[in-house]
Amino acid sequence: MNFSGKIRVLVTGASGFIGRHTLPELVSHGYDVHAIGRTSLPEVRSVTWHKCDLLMPGAATPIVRALRADHLLHLAWNAVPGSFWSAPDNLDWVAATVQLFRVFAASGGRRAVFAGTYAEYDWSFDLLSEDETPLMPRTLYGRAKGAVREMVLDPNASKDVSVAWGLLFSVYGPGEPRGKLVSDLVAGLLAGQAVDCTEGRQERDYIHVKDVARAFVDVLVSDLRGTVNIASGVCRPVASVINEIARQVGRPDLVRLGMLSLSPNEPQRLAANTTRLFDRVGFRPRFDVAAGIADTIAASRAKIVGNSPGR
Repeated sequence: MNFSGKIRVLVTGASGFIGRHTLPELVSHGYDVHAIGRTSLPEVRSVTWHKCDLLMPGAATPIVRALRADHLLHLAWNAVPGSFWSAPDNLDWVAATVQLFRVFAASGGRRAVFAGTYAEYDWSFDLLSEDETPLMPRTLYGRAKGAVREMVLDPNASKDVSVAWGLLFSVYGPGEPRGKLVSDLVAGLLAGQAVDCTEGRQERDYIHVKDVARAFVDVLVSDLRGTVNIASGVCRPVASVINEIARQVGRPDLVRLGMLSLSPNEPQRLAANTTRLFDRVGFRPRFDVAAGIADTIAASRAKIVGNSPGR
C-alpha cells in the first residue's frame, strides 16, 4: 500500500530510448515513480526500480500486485531497429501486455497509457487521423500492437480503468539506438565517415524523444480515452532532416543521397493529425527539427568525449 499520499506510477521499458526520458518528467509532476524491466538506471533519482523480465510468464505479477500502482505507462516492447517489424516475439509481447494490464486492473489501477505505433494505420492515406483513418497494419509489429489496442480499449476488458493509446510517429534524439536514420547519420558524420542515404523524398513526422516523453506524461495526467497520435504535427521530406544534420555537423560532403533504395512497401507520406494531442491534451512540442538535431548532436559529442581514453 502507498502511504506517501502521492499517485504511484508504474513505468515499463523505463531504461529504453523513450522510457528513460519519461522518468524525470514523472518525478517533476510529484509522482511516486516505479520502473520495471530487465535493467535499471541508478543515476535517475527518485525512481524505485524492480528488476523483471516481462516476457517471462507470471514474473511481473507479484510485483504489480504488491505495488498497487494508480497509473501505468507501458512502453516496453521489442524495438530493435529493423528486426522488430517481423520479430516472432511480437506475439509474446501481446500476451505479456494483456497479462500486465489484467493484473494492474485487478490490483486497483485507475489509469493506463500504452505506446502504440503509426504502423497500425492504413498507410495509403496521406493524413493519419485517429477517428477517420482506417487501422490496417501491414506488418506483424503493427498487427500485434493493434491486437493489444483492441483488447485494452474494449470497455469490457476493465470498466474501472481509463485507457489511452498513443500512436507513435518517427522518434529521434539522444539515446536512439543505431540502425535508425538520425542515429546512424550523426554517428557516421561525427566519425568522418561517408553515409549512404535514400533520396529522402519520402515525408515523415519527426518528433524529438524528450517531446515524446512529455506527450506521454501529458496524456497520462489527462482524462483522454482512446487513441491519440504522438507526433509533432509537421511532416517534412526526410532529405530536409538529412541536410540539417549534415549542416550542423559541418560535413555535407559525406552525405550520399540516392545511394539506398526505399522498400517497395515504403509509403511516400506519413503525416499525423495532431488536433487531439494539441487541443484535447494541451501538448505542444518544445523542439523544432533544428533544435532537436542540435540537442542530439551535442549528446553524441558528449558521449564520444566521455568514452575517450583517459576519461
